[in-house]
Amino acid sequence: MDEKNFRHGAFSWHELLTTDPQKAQDFYTALFNWDAEPAPMEGEDYTVLKADGRQVGGIMPVPPECTGMPPMWGLYVTVDDVDETAARVDELGGRVLRAPDDIPGVGRFAVIQDPQGAVLSVITYAHTD
Repeated sequence: MDEKNFRHGAFSWHELLTTDPQKAQDFYTALFNWDAEPAPMEGEDYTVLKADGRQVGGIMPVPPECTGMPPMWGLYVTVDDVDETAARVDELGGRVLRAPDDIPGVGRFAVIQDPQGAVLSVITYAHTD
């Protein structure tokens, strides 16, 4: 991932939640010539997608708490402090859909919704080196 993606306000990660990760991986790697690398995380299968050797996103199964949700791509925006950002969402008329939580070895994230209903995730990475 480029250093610029670690700056506050930068779109930094793209993630597909899907009911069939292997089928999605086969489709996107063929369509975009992406490489896929298994990157198992605590309690879940995860695949990192690479374009020209650079990590650009990931694929994971729809989590149990989201059963019934259709497959969808999610976006992450880097923020300096996830907890502070999540606290401001309500003030600005949005909603926190998933409270700040840790992704071991990656950072801390939350899922938010703007006043019009659009959803994205915010993340503070554990390290930027």
